[in-house]
Amino acid sequence: MMEDDDLSLVRSRIAVEKGMEYDRWCKEIPPIQFPATWQVQVIPPYLGAVVRFVVWSKRGKRVSVYLDCYDNLGFRGSPYWEICPAADEDTERFAMADTAGLIDGIKRSFRRGRR
Repeated sequence: MMEDDDLSLVRSRIAVEKGMEYDRWCKEIPPIQFPATWQVQVIPPYLGAVVRFVVWSKRGKRVSVYLDCYDNLGFRGSPYWEICPAADEDTERFAMADTAGLIDGIKRSFRRGRR
């Protein structure tokens, strides 16, 4: 039998899942084809992101990626991916459907600093 604290925690989790519309995003987030040499580390979606992960190159460079569907972390007006660091050492954003642009941005970030 569930304790009151456990039940309260389950209810809180359900409220967050409904508020963040996880069912909706499971259907709308497009698949991403990563290059075979990259490693992708999935991390918890903190600070209002719907999805977060870190991409590692075979040379040990890393790019942090998140998906913001509610303008919780910035403003774009529609769901977007953000990478950090981008090729210019700042951040760069891509529309949620622009997975080719996202992959290209990560590739350019991995090449940053090369001469």
